[in-house]
Amino acid sequence: MKNNCSNLYFLSTLACQIAECLDEKELEVLAADLTALGYMIESLLAHQSVCKHD
Repeated sequence: MKNNCSNLYFLSTLACQIAECLDEKELEVLAADLTALGYMIESLLAHQSVCKHD
């Protein structure tokens, strides 16, 4: 298993810096949009995987 600690550190640092620049409402919208983006990418990967096996 690959150690992802550096990735987690990077994401934590990024989140803290973004939080310093945006107000609470902007952060809520950004979080919702990033969650939606993650789900969309996950869906695309699943569809690509299914198409490769057909």
